[in-house]
Amino acid sequence: MVRLPTCIEKEEYEKSLLEKKETGKPFDGDVSSDISVALAGNANVGKSVIFNYLTGSDQVVGNWPGKTVKRAEGNLNHHGQKIHIIDLPGIYSFSTFSMEEIVSREYIAHDKPDVVINVLDASVLERNLFFTLQLMEMDIPMVVCLNQMDIARQKGYHIDAKKLEKALGVPVVPTVAVTGKGLGKLIQKAIRVAKTQKHDYNVDYGGEVEKAIRNLSTFLESEKIDIGYSTRWVAIKLMENDPEINKLVQSKSVRAIQYANHVAFELEKIHDEPSFAIIASERYSLASKISAGAQKQKKFKMTLSERLDKILIHPVYGYFTSALVIIGLLVWTFVLGNFISELITNAMSFFQPVDPALSGPAIAVLWNGAFGGLVAGLTLIVPFVIPFYILLAYIQNSGLLTRVAFMMDSFMQKIGLHGKALIPLILGYGCSVPAIDSTRILETKRERLLAAFAITFAPCSARTIIILSLVAVFVSIWWALALYVLDLIIIFIMGKIALKAMPGEATGLIMEMHSLRIPSSSVILKDTWNRTKALAYMVFPVFIAGSALIQVFYVLGVLEPISSFMAPLTVGWLKLPLFAGVLLIVGVVRKEFVLVTLVSFVGTDLSVALNSTQFIVLALVGMLYLPCLSTFSILIKEFGLKAASAISAANLITAFLVGGIVAHALSLFL
Repeated sequence: MVRLPTCIEKEEYEKSLLEKKETGKPFDGDVSSDISVALAGNANVGKSVIFNYLTGSDQVVGNWPGKTVKRAEGNLNHHGQKIHIIDLPGIYSFSTFSMEEIVSREYIAHDKPDVVINVLDASVLERNLFFTLQLMEMDIPMVVCLNQMDIARQKGYHIDAKKLEKALGVPVVPTVAVTGKGLGKLIQKAIRVAKTQKHDYNVDYGGEVEKAIRNLSTFLESEKIDIGYSTRWVAIKLMENDPEINKLVQSKSVRAIQYANHVAFELEKIHDEPSFAIIASERYSLASKISAGAQKQKKFKMTLSERLDKILIHPVYGYFTSALVIIGLLVWTFVLGNFISELITNAMSFFQPVDPALSGPAIAVLWNGAFGGLVAGLTLIVPFVIPFYILLAYIQNSGLLTRVAFMMDSFMQKIGLHGKALIPLILGYGCSVPAIDSTRILETKRERLLAAFAITFAPCSARTIIILSLVAVFVSIWWALALYVLDLIIIFIMGKIALKAMPGEATGLIMEMHSLRIPSSSVILKDTWNRTKALAYMVFPVFIAGSALIQVFYVLGVLEPISSFMAPLTVGWLKLPLFAGVLLIVGVVRKEFVLVTLVSFVGTDLSVALNSTQFIVLALVGMLYLPCLSTFSILIKEFGLKAASAISAANLITAFLVGGIVAHALSLFL
């Protein structure tokens, strides 16, 4: 992929050519061998913006080998220099508390990129330097990208990049990634550092802490301990009692562990606190000293973001604004989704199914089933997913979603989760598949499983179609809204039950709340495209194959006997018509099939076959019972067959239990 250079890059390129002509020095781009660059930093510092700007469309998003953490990598051809760029997960430390932290430090230590670009948020310099110091401890070639300089200026900060560079011993480049300012110079610096591999870091924690680190480092070198990380970093991690590093070092030398414990114990006696806290305090102290020397705040300015936060995270008003954000997301999705769905439906009406008389019954059945799955995906899934992802990308990248998660933390804690779990739960109202996939942002497998369990009860766009088409149209909009309220109550109750079944301590909410901003349209569109593409790859094959299979079963007459067998449940308990068994069976493939099959049975005037109570009960059961095949597939992929089966069984039991109670209760009034 060759990306056109920006105006800034053109200017730098011309200067470089002039320098080459006058001095005879080789230009960095003359060497065509690949350079690997890793982007590392805290969450929400602009890494993804920089990554997207540099790689354009030449990028791949997938999983780290053997891990459930997303990785993004791409390529850049910068004036003849081939550069491979990987965007590491946004993290705050190199501990072993999350998979993101583990894969980041493993990649840097073992894959050894030629240079690491540490991206900082200039508006919160001191806080971001904590991670910078940890990178420097790893003794790797590095460039510091001082990003979001525009926001820092808005807050009244003046940062002297030269002073910061001198204090760290690392090249520092100020940038504003959303406009591309400084990114050309950043790449030039990264190329230079990657080729020279020279670095002279100024990391000295001073006093007895620095003495302890050096003594332990010397001992590790004498023991010839080599586990793939720098000796100084290993020494610090042993003092922090990092379980992963302890295990690796112990396999090499028990004496090293004993000496490390002795050093940590002596340090704890002096400071009267755990050694890991002592190391953290030293990092914060040094970060504070460096930032104080490099930045000045001319005058305090309350930014628009800070003024808005007085409302968005207010103890009272914040709940109303959070509710408006969620409701706005859903209304936008349904209104725009319906409009797009109508356009696609009209366009697809020109394509007709295959005629059995011309192509043969067997081919016609299979093709028409597959074609029906494709049409349903294009008309019922894509129209709702794209608007949802567009607005979700805006809410996420603007910082609104973190405010909503913060406000909803106390509610989510009641079902064993924290506010961050609200993000995948909201995604579940669009489609359960990407929602369950996004539970990877949670810290533990237990929390991911609890969140996935709750998501399976959330009415996705397909279930919403059933609710709106059956209840809102043929009963009233108020009964449709009542089903949504009932669903929230069910999610809360089932969440409490799941919490009892999987007891454990909930993780506290630790989440970066960056300044509110207007995200760039390119970032929103790329986020939307990547999510939609990933969903399409997973959902469409299942839809097409499942639709063809259902069509074959229907033609062979397999479904009707099963429906009759289910009559005691569907007719006796749920008080639905006999054919409801077929609807529930085909709805397992995808929930819209409940509606599609019903229309094929009785036509568009559904009131001739169902009364008001039956409309409500069918929609309620359709909303709650077994997840569709795509959702079941990703549950197996993420949590295994046993967990996926348990979740599905809970959905099925809840649907029939609640459906029957509602059916008998409503029969007394409607």
